[in-house]
Amino acid sequence: MKIALIVPGFSADEQDWCIPALRNLAATLARTDEVVVFTLRYPYQAARYDVFGARVIALGGARSQGRASAGLWRRAFAALRAEHQRGRFDALHAFWATEAGALTALTGRRLRIPTIVSLAGGELVGLRDIGYGDQLAPLQRLKVRLALHLASHVTGGSRYLLDLAAAHLRSRPTNTIHHIPLGVDTTLFHPAHGPSVLSPQSSSLITAASLVPIKDQAMLLRAVARLHEQGRTVTLTIAGEGPEEGQLRALAGRLGIAAAVSFLGAVPHDRLPDLYRQHDLFILTSRHEAQGMAPLEAAACGLPVVGTAVGVLPELAPAAGTIVPPGDNTALATTIAALLADPARHAA
Repeated sequence: MKIALIVPGFSADEQDWCIPALRNLAATLARTDEVVVFTLRYPYQAARYDVFGARVIALGGARSQGRASAGLWRRAFAALRAEHQRGRFDALHAFWATEAGALTALTGRRLRIPTIVSLAGGELVGLRDIGYGDQLAPLQRLKVRLALHLASHVTGGSRYLLDLAAAHLRSRPTNTIHHIPLGVDTTLFHPAHGPSVLSPQSSSLITAASLVPIKDQAMLLRAVARLHEQGRTVTLTIAGEGPEEGQLRALAGRLGIAAAVSFLGAVPHDRLPDLYRQHDLFILTSRHEAQGMAPLEAAACGLPVVGTAVGVLPELAPAAGTIVPPGDNTALATTIAALLADPARHAA
């Protein structure tokens, strides 16, 4: 088969992780099929190159904002059509049902190629208090409607996401809607040799996410403060960077837990497995996740996961009592304490 992947960003070379799940997907497909990746915004310069057997056509559209986006769309359509004329595509597959999804669905209709649009972010939500989600902007809502209406097939990486999408997909045949999570590279993410053992003296928590409001690390800091108030010795490692770091550091100081919290900044993707295996629990406190790769990667390393009822988390362990409502730091502290107090359950 000849497959086009249409994405907002992709690895500039084999050392650039960019969006690891998409890099892994392209590399896996390229083992058996011809894969051409059309990346709209990143890398920032137009280029053509190969990554792990996939050909990449970078449009370099990072600066094409507002009305200038029309020029980027024309260049992308021309590149797709030219590549299709060189050898017919069997499918066009877009990630995110906004720009990439709308462009792909329209191109597929024009060139009569089957299209897949994968929901992958905040396309279906609008959280006004933090300014998050594509449903807050009329133009983004239009792109989502076009993508979901015109695509041949729509996929989502979690049941939670497809439940959110139900109203948008009501007119679609059910056999064109698919629950297909993105996978984890288990040659990189795998358990340590030998069983993990909880320390009776102290416990270590880790989270890995961008420091932005939608990830709500403030909820986690408040939960850690509650654990300290209960006399529990708990440390927290925060891997990730973002505009909220200063506010989160200040909050940790006000809560009296600054000495127990380590901010690592950005961590290279291939260093994450060892980092996960050095901790006792992975915590994710997002208010929304389309799927959530970090908890899957941590779980693949043998790390129990506790978090909010969004994305793939409810599917990881639906009966294990490790899922809490978004924003409820009291419930999170209680859940963490219960799991750390039960070594057998933690090991299981």
